[in-house]
Amino acid sequence: MLISIASGKGGTGKTTLALLLAAVHSQVTLLDCDVEEPNCHLFLQPQWQAAGQDITVMVPHIDSDCCTGCGACSAVCLFSAIAISGNSALLFDELCHSCGGCLLVCQQAAISEEQKTIGTLTTGTAAAHPGIYLLKGTLKVGTPSAVPLIKQMKQTGLQLAGDILIDCPPGTSCSMVTAVKDSDFCILVTEPTPFGRHDLELALNITRLLRLPTGVVLNKSDGAAGDESIETFCASRQVPILAKIPHSLAFARQYAAGCIPGEFQSIAASIWQQLKAERSAET
Repeated sequence: MLISIASGKGGTGKTTLALLLAAVHSQVTLLDCDVEEPNCHLFLQPQWQAAGQDITVMVPHIDSDCCTGCGACSAVCLFSAIAISGNSALLFDELCHSCGGCLLVCQQAAISEEQKTIGTLTTGTAAAHPGIYLLKGTLKVGTPSAVPLIKQMKQTGLQLAGDILIDCPPGTSCSMVTAVKDSDFCILVTEPTPFGRHDLELALNITRLLRLPTGVVLNKSDGAAGDESIETFCASRQVPILAKIPHSLAFARQYAAGCIPGEFQSIAASIWQQLKAERSAET
């Protein structure tokens, strides 16, 4: 199974849940797709297998000696990555989406392509949990889009055997959509606050648009009015609440110390059972 763990906002507990689910699995691959700030390795302390693999995209290279400034490349670019100044074209590669359109329309053969590094992919096995295989993506500072890096991470992960967990980027941007796309099941983590409910609705709109089976995990549950608000909302959307993680000071202390709290692993085991039941029902 390919299980994505996402949320409409940061700080709800995506990484917490991903680590708990991985810790109770005998053999699982964990993809840390929160590539702007990966942190699963801080808890797993993996033994890295090799130096990080550079992930690249193709960007235009403009030969100023051949360019006449005709403007065809600028006109075809939907992202304003090329501007015309006088008799030459100027490239802003941070805006480029590597579509190759400019290369196709250039009649002077002034445009070629070259590789640009956008990040690295590192793999390793968790020291204390040998059954967890970790893929960590790290986006290069200044790179505006994480989508190509996340796509490469998913392609690498799908070549491996066993179940795959994806710790997604927060929010509902293109990075999150890329991470959850084609999942067998998406778990949305929320918290019992007005912000949590609002952003859960945004995330549910994404999974519904992608037609992904979805369930909710309520983190920092305290049994108060906030819980009831989330439960009512999920019932109205016909989305199951898979589990509640109690609001526990002891849990927070262990987590802040870089540990995977063991007393809540039964919650993770219950979630796996529900996911397997969902999978069996579909087949």
